Amino acid sequence: MAAWRGRQLTEQGVRAFHGAAGADGADRSGLRALIYTSMMDYGADAALAVALANTLFFSAAAAESRAKVALYLLVTVAPFALVAPVIGPLLDRLQRGRRLALALSFVGRAVLAIVMALHFHDWALYPAALGVLVLSKSFTVLRAAVTPRVLPTAITLVTTNSRLTVFGLLASGVSGAFSVGFAKLFGSAGALCHSALLCCLGSWLCTRIPRWVEITVGEVPASLRGGHRRNGERDRRPDLRGVQPMGRHVVISLWANGTVRVLSGFLTLFTAFVVKAQTEHDPVRQLMLLGVVGAAAGAGSISGNAIGARQRFDRPDRLVLGCAGTCVVSAATAALFPGIVTVGICALVTSIVGALAKVCLDAVIQRDLPERSRASAFGRSESVLQLAWVAGGAFGVLLPPVYWIGFTSIAVVVAIGAVQAGLIAGGRSLVPWIRHRERAPASASSYQ
Repeated sequence: MAAWRGRQLTEQGVRAFHGAAGADGADRSGLRALIYTSMMDYGADAALAVALANTLFFSAAAAESRAKVALYLLVTVAPFALVAPVIGPLLDRLQRGRRLALALSFVGRAVLAIVMALHFHDWALYPAALGVLVLSKSFTVLRAAVTPRVLPTAITLVTTNSRLTVFGLLASGVSGAFSVGFAKLFGSAGALCHSALLCCLGSWLCTRIPRWVEITVGEVPASLRGGHRRNGERDRRPDLRGVQPMGRHVVISLWANGTVRVLSGFLTLFTAFVVKAQTEHDPVRQLMLLGVVGAAAGAGSISGNAIGARQRFDRPDRLVLGCAGTCVVSAATAALFPGIVTVGICALVTSIVGALAKVCLDAVIQRDLPERSRASAFGRSESVLQLAWVAGGAFGVLLPPVYWIGFTSIAVVVAIGAVQAGLIAGGRSLVPWIRHRERAPASASSYQ
């Protein structure tokens, strides 16, 4: 009877989950297939993080050798440095084969995960890890470009991206828990094999994405250049080069989101380095402290996306500038009151405002750009945000593992980014050659 009841509850849970993923027309538009693919991506990344936790990551955190820290920084930064300037322009030229590109990113990661499992204790681990991270970030940018093509008519891009994030975070938590079990039973190689299995499943799910995501006729590449206005109206036409300017509101949102991502990347790496340095001989306490910070960040991200998906963004500039300002205050508070509790609160606040700022950016892109340029705009904006995250992470790796030094330094950096975003809103800039003089219209628009 217990087995029968357990099976019945499991089937009901699967049906409820399947229905939630296909709600609001997501089953007909193809969004549900993209949700499942995104979940495999998050899950594979979580399994990889568990597998590498005691090798690349913590060995670099505890190392007195600057060479080992530099090696870790190279493996972490290189994927973003390669992806950011390359993948955006490549997407604009990729007229066919987006589903194939998504699937190949999974296949490549599966192969490299097996290579890492077989060469876990020699130098072959490092280039394989680099390749996996490059392919993972490439998938993220590709998914951002595909998302507008599977948008259901009943919901907005804001809700769609929030749904992708929430389902992905849930998958990451479940996969991470399973990976910890595999690592306990079979070592890190077991977690890597788990990651490879998820990648294989993700590759198959990519083929389930509908064919219409390949239709790119009439698409116009987007550019970060500020648009101009004629007779007080926004000019939505491409320029002489056939490129669609993103406009001032999008640029402001990108600066503010980039500022938040810098702090997020810093928190991810700097916190782990500090915790490792201060509790080097107590691995159980290390795990508990990092778990607290990680749980706070995950809860903040889910909460921020849930809140943002239900908001109307009547004043998007004010919201994103407020998010950037909140990050400045949060980092300064962590510098004044050092400790793991303050860091946990900072991670929670940063995750909430980061999710809200990203939702606002999605809303602005949907509102300010014509449909023909949205896929390109999402791909390019995601590349910028990825690069901002790794800039913060690199900052966290290079600074000494001391709370007040790290958070004082990052508070200054984040403050500069927030000021720059505010100046861009007024048509000015800290950097003379980065300036957007486009003025907003007299009447406010509603961003949804």
